[in-house]
Formats: sequence, C-alpha cells, structure tokens
Amino acid sequence: MASSKAFKTTLFLGVVLVVLSLFPGSEGCWAEESYNKTQHRIKFHKVSRYSFFQGSPRWPPSKRNLTYKFLTGFPTNGKPPVASACGRWAAVTQFTFTEVPSSAPADITITFARLSHGDGYPFDGPGGTLAHAFAPTDGRLHFDADDSYVIGAAPNAFDLESVAVHEMGHILGLGHSNVVQAIMYPSISSGTVKKELQADDINGIKALYGF
Repeated sequence: MASSKAFKTTLFLGVVLVVLSLFPGSEGCWAEESYNKTQHRIKFHKVSRYSFFQGSPRWPPSKRNLTYKFLTGFPTNGKPPVASACGRWAAVTQFTFTEVPSSAPADITITFARLSHGDGYPFDGPGGTLAHAFAPTDGRLHFDADDSYVIGAAPNAFDLESVAVHEMGHILGLGHSNVVQAIMYPSISSGTVKKELQADDINGIKALYGF
C-alpha cells in the first residue's frame, strides 16, 4: 500500500489499559500503564516470553465472532489497515471479526481522540502517546489524533496497521513480549512496518485461549 497517505482525525473515548507512547528518538513504546475502577496499577503476569494481564482476562467462548465498529469521524482510508490487523489475528486463532455500523452495538470500538477526551488519561499532542487499548472484555481502542499515521512506511510517522496489530493483541488479552521480533514487543520505531505475527505472538494467544 502507498506510504504517502497520512491522515489525522479526532473523537473521544474511555479508560487506559495499555498505552503506546513515543519517546525521544522516534521510537514508540507500549508503556505498562494499567488502570481500573479500584486500583491504579495492575501487574502483568509473565508466561515464558509473552505475557498476559493479571488474572488472564479473555473473551468468553460465546464470543468467538467479535464485532467491531469505527466511531463517527474515523478516516475512511484508515479502516482497511485496521481490518487487516484483525484479519491477521483471525488467521491464527478461532476468532472472526465483523465490522458493524457505527450506530450498532459492538464488542470492539475504534476511534481517534485528541488531548483530554473524557477518560481521565488525556493524550499529549504530537510526539507523545500514540494509542490506548483495553484488555478483554471492554474492547475499546483509540489512537492519538495529533500523531502522524500513514499507510505503509514514511519518515517520522507510524504505520497504522502495525500499531493496530499490536493493540488488537491487547484487546484479545495479550500483554507485552520480551522477544524483539514479536508484534507484542513494547516498542516500535517511526518509519517502520511491523505487522507480521511471530511465533511468540501466536504461542501466546494460543496459550491464553487453549486453541
């Protein structure tokens, strides 16, 4: 896909479970920040090289066909990369992903947000946090509208599908991996396309769900 198409948009959404942050040197890191209603930080349970959230939350057996929707304002050219990210996880699991209209109920909601957006964990403008995602079964995922996303690779910008594949791993219940090549490794550089699931990612999701 072309690497020159950059897009930005805006919207709103919820509470942070996993955060992708951009630090000096144009490298994004998925920071281990976790929150819920009763405690401000949740430790991750490490299993081999991949990891799960504490308590290993997962989607129930009745939820193998996960519906997802883009909230109003999501850029049209950003939807195919996210759909492709879902397809990568579907190919190695028993999950299927079905897009539904923005007005319909959905298991997963996807949007862009800017600065303070109603969840108590505001984005920080260009060059900071890139994305939030939630562990099962909340299903919310959103991207910082002030950061630069592209379809493909471009200097000083982030490939949307690469970020989406990682965040969908969190949506399904995976924490971070210490395997550098893994999608769930906690950092990514700008100008990089990294969207192919690795053995560690696949082993992790299969271990979590018993596939």
